[in-house]
Order: sequence, then structure tokens, then C-alpha cells
Amino acid sequence: METTAAGGALGGDELASSSPITAISRWTFAVSQRYQYFLDKTVPHIFYRWIACLALLFFYALRVYFVQGFYIVTYGLGIYMLNLLIGFLSPQVDPEIEDGPTLPTRGSDEFRPFVRRLPEFKFWYLITKAFCIAFVMTFFSMFDVPVFWPILLFYWLLLFILTMKKQILHMIKYKYVPLSFGKQRYDGKRAASAESASLPKD
Repeated sequence: METTAAGGALGGDELASSSPITAISRWTFAVSQRYQYFLDKTVPHIFYRWIACLALLFFYALRVYFVQGFYIVTYGLGIYMLNLLIGFLSPQVDPEIEDGPTLPTRGSDEFRPFVRRLPEFKFWYLITKAFCIAFVMTFFSMFDVPVFWPILLFYWLLLFILTMKKQILHMIKYKYVPLSFGKQRYDGKRAASAESASLPKD
């Protein structure tokens, strides 16, 4: 009886481990790991990533143009991209809200790199994902809500201008530029020569 009970318990464990739900969860985990592996491989290829994103934008615009619809999906996509852009251009610690390390405002201040609230890779990934989702939505008529698209375009442009104006004023007020090129970089030789020139001569 004990042997039969033990065998039954072992058989139940094997049955539970080979159940469809367990198999699906293992397959999903393996696919997600593989997906994350290929996603990590694209991190250093910034130029090619954005070329692929622009290609998706072109195909989506072509799809909307030939279908002549899904303007509400495009409007929602534009609002979402605008929110991502603001996060990409904003510092990680907003000096108006939180107390943290301030940005340098003079040339004599210590250099601190600009840390974005939304990193470049995540910015690209979320935009690309949004384009893919919006492209798939154009194949379902339930999302094709009839609207007068010039009004949506005008409202989006107005929202874009007001939002970017506020962001630019924020940049001017706290004196930061959310771009990596053209920034002042530390030069050891230049700093050493400046220190030697400032020393008093005998």
C-alpha cells in the first residue's frame, strides 16, 4: 500500500510538471529570454535602430494613407510619442520638484553629465513598440472611428507647440541642454596647463 501511494504521488508530480500550463509557461519564459537577448544585442547599434524605427513609421504612414482611416489611432500615437519626447528631453531629477544634484550653471562648476528621465534605448523601444501596435490596430475596423482629421492635426500641433515651449523655457531657466554633442568635456591637459599658469612665479 505504501509503495502504491508513493508511486501515485510520484506519478502525480510528473503529471503536474508535464501539464499544459507548465509547458506553456516554460515556453513563454524561453521565448522572453531569447527576445531579451536579441534586444540587448541592439543596444550599441543606435543608428540602425533608428533607421528601423523610421522604416516602421514610413510603412505605418503608407498604410494609413491608402486605407484613408484610423486617424484616431494616429492621433493617440502622436500624443503618446509627445509624452515620450518630453521624458527624453527632461532631466531625471526635476529641480522644480525634487532636491537633488543641481545642473552646472557656470563654467567653473563641476561637470555633471545630463541624465535623462527616459533613456535613449527605452525611448526608441517604446516608440517602436507603439508603431507596431498601431500598425496591427489598422487591420481591425473597430478602431476606425470616423473623425474629421484636420481638427485632430490642428489640436496635436497646438499641443506640441505649447508643450515644447514649456520645455524650452524649462531648459533656459535651469540652463541645460539635453543633447550629447557639443557639450564641454573634461580635458586633463587643458586643466593641467590652466593650473600651471595660475601658479605664482618666483
